[in-house]
Amino acid sequence: MASAAAAVSAEEGLPHLSSQAYLEGKAVGESRALVADLCRHFYNLGWVTGTGGSITVKVHDDAVPKPNQLIVMSPSGVQKERMTPEDMYVLSGSGALLSAPSQKPYPHKPPKCTDCAPLFMKAYLMRNAGAVIHSHGMESCLITMLHPFSKEFRITHMEMIKGIQGHGYYDELVVPIIENTAHERELTESLSQAMAAYPKATAVLVRNHGIYVWGDSWINAKTQAECYHYLFDAALKLHQLGIDYGSPSHGLIGSTTAFQDKNKHLKDAVLENGEHCSGTSRHCILLDIEGTTTPITFVTDVLFPYARDNVRKHLVSTYESDETKEDIKLLRTQVEEDLKQGVSGSVPIPLDDDVKNDVVDSLVTNVEAMIKADRKITSLKQLQGHIWRTGFENKELQGIVYEDVPEALKKWHANGTKVYIYSSGSREAQRLLFANTLYGDLRKYLSGFFDTTVGNKRESCSYFEISQTVGVDKPSQILFVTDVYQEAVAAKAAGLEVLISVRPGNAPLPENHGFKTIHSFAEI
Repeated sequence: MASAAAAVSAEEGLPHLSSQAYLEGKAVGESRALVADLCRHFYNLGWVTGTGGSITVKVHDDAVPKPNQLIVMSPSGVQKERMTPEDMYVLSGSGALLSAPSQKPYPHKPPKCTDCAPLFMKAYLMRNAGAVIHSHGMESCLITMLHPFSKEFRITHMEMIKGIQGHGYYDELVVPIIENTAHERELTESLSQAMAAYPKATAVLVRNHGIYVWGDSWINAKTQAECYHYLFDAALKLHQLGIDYGSPSHGLIGSTTAFQDKNKHLKDAVLENGEHCSGTSRHCILLDIEGTTTPITFVTDVLFPYARDNVRKHLVSTYESDETKEDIKLLRTQVEEDLKQGVSGSVPIPLDDDVKNDVVDSLVTNVEAMIKADRKITSLKQLQGHIWRTGFENKELQGIVYEDVPEALKKWHANGTKVYIYSSGSREAQRLLFANTLYGDLRKYLSGFFDTTVGNKRESCSYFEISQTVGVDKPSQILFVTDVYQEAVAAKAAGLEVLISVRPGNAPLPENHGFKTIHSFAEI
C-alpha cells in the first residue's frame, strides 16, 4: 500500500496527500462521515436498499486542485443505512487505492470497494465532478421500462427541471439511457460513450437498473438527484393519466408516439455503403445465416473445425501483427473475466513479455474451450473471422448457401428491395462467406451486414436498433427470416414481420409457435 501511495503522490506532485496524517485528518474524516450520512438518507428515500446503489465524493481542500483531490467511496455489499466513516475507501485523484477498511467479524463479508468505481472515475475524469451518486430508486428504474426501445428520457415545462444544472423551465431535459449488463463494471464503456454524446447531461439512466448523477459538489449532485427522481415520478404518473410529459402543452397522449423519433443521438449507425431503404411501402429483408441461407452443418462441420485446427498456426505466423495483437488483447480481457466467473476450460494467459510459446499455448486452450461451448462472444468471433479469411484466401474454404438463395437475392435486388444480413458471426466472416460461394460473389446483392455489436439476437432492442439504422419508417417494413424461435419472438416484439426457415437439420420448433414458416426463399 505504501509504495502505491508514494507513486501516486509523486505523480501528482502533492506528497502530503498520501501521508498518514492527511488520510487521518479533518478533511478526509469529514468526507467519510458525509458519505455515511448521505447513504443513510438515501436508504430512507429507497435509493440504496438491499446494499444496492453507491456514492462517492471528492475530499474538498482549497489547497489542492480539484483533479488531484482525494476520493472517498462507499463499499460494496454493505447495508447502506448502517455504514460508518471507517467503512469507506479512500483513493487518489487518479483512482489508486490509498486506504481500505478493516475486516469486520461474521456475518460481515470481506471489505470490497463499490463495483461502481470505474463508472465513478469516468464522471470525475470526463466531467471534473465533485461527487457522484448511483441510485437504484424505483422511479429511475421504471422510467426506462416505459418505452423499452428508447435511448433517451425527455421532459419539458416542469418546474423541477430548473434544479438540473444548465437547464430552465422552458428547456427540454434529455437524459441518455444505456442498456444494463450482468456486472456493474461492464457499463463503463457505454456510460463514457453516453457522456461524450450528451455533453450537457449530468446523469445517465441504466435500463432496468437505476441512474448515475454527478455534480460539481455533493450538494449539487444531491440536489440534482432529487430533482431527477421527482421528474421521473411525475412522468410515470402523467403517463398513467394519459398526459404527454414530453410536450410543452402536456396534452393528452395521441395515437402516435414521438418518443421513438427522438432516439437518434446515442447511436447513429451508418451502413458502410450508405444505402438505405426508400419508399414507405417497400420492405427491407433481414436474413439470418445458419439454417436460413446456409446449412447449420457448414458452420459446425466446416468453419468451426477449421478455426480450431488452425488457431495455433494463425497465432504463430501473425503474432507480431497489429491485428493479432488486438485479437490477443480482446481474448485476454475475456479470459480474465471468465476466470473470475469460474468458466469451465479457462486458463490464465501469461503476460506479453513471457515466452511466446506459453502465450500461444494458453490462447489455444482457451479458444478451443470457447469453440467447444459455442460461445457467442466478440473476442472469439473476431479471431475466427481472421482465421477464416486466410482459409478463403488460400482456397481452403468455400462459402455454402442453399441453391434457392442466389436466385432469390437476384430477384430482390432487381426489384429494388434492400437485403441485409444479421448473424452472430462477425461481419468480416459474413462477407467472406457470401464473397466466396459456388455461385460467385453474392455481396453485390446485399446492402449491409449486422453482427452482435448491434445487440444480442434474442433481444428486441437489437431489431429496433437495426430498423433505425436501415431507415424504414416503421419496423414492420422489415421482413426477418430466421430458423431460431427465440430470435423470431424478439424480432416480432420489436414490430418486424417474421418468417421461420425450416431447413434440413434445423432444430425443431415448439408446438403452436404461431409463426409462418418457409422451406425455400422461393416462397417469399
